[in-house]
Amino acid sequence: MACNFRAAMPRHLIPLASALTLALALPAAQAEKADRLKPMVLSSEKQGKLDGVNQRTELQGNVIITQGTLQLRAEKVDFRETRDGYHQAFASGLPGQPVTFRQARDIPGESIEGVASELEYDTRTETVRFIGNATVRRLRGTAVAEEVTGAVIVYNSRTEVFTLEAGSASPNPNGRTRIVMMPRAQPADDAASAPAAPLPLKPSTTLQPGK
Repeated sequence: MACNFRAAMPRHLIPLASALTLALALPAAQAEKADRLKPMVLSSEKQGKLDGVNQRTELQGNVIITQGTLQLRAEKVDFRETRDGYHQAFASGLPGQPVTFRQARDIPGESIEGVASELEYDTRTETVRFIGNATVRRLRGTAVAEEVTGAVIVYNSRTEVFTLEAGSASPNPNGRTRIVMMPRAQPADDAASAPAAPLPLKPSTTLQPGK
């Protein structure tokens, strides 16, 4: 992801550059388009710094960023606005308190949510990069439709593609990537069109002579 201010990657994540990369395409539908037209709100519980000259904001302590349905939570965020009006953010969490991200999709009732040790967000490329112990899910309501885990996961909301990288920072055994796809519930129409159960057979009636 094109983040000009991207922080140095921790040493334990350096081997990921040569890791295997996989891609998973979801049904065509972008993240909530209306979010782009909403104001972005940043808040925190501790100190912050706003540099108006360089268009850079640094916040610490339960930082929350919201824009429409988008919500990002982290312990520390380094946030910038580019000269052409795009936003870039680098967020980091604490041990046991990862960075969290959630955003609705244009499909009613569906959303994307993810957690990781660190996160990079770029509105120009419409990508979210989950770094270290990364897990991202696509939800239908509250039910998980797909779940991907790995050392690094890049989610492109424009193309609806996940890119996964294996490595030592993966939550899976041996640093592997993992994709879980849940079966869809059987539509009601399919159940209605299923063949009806055969009628129980009755013993034949034997006619008596003279009847």
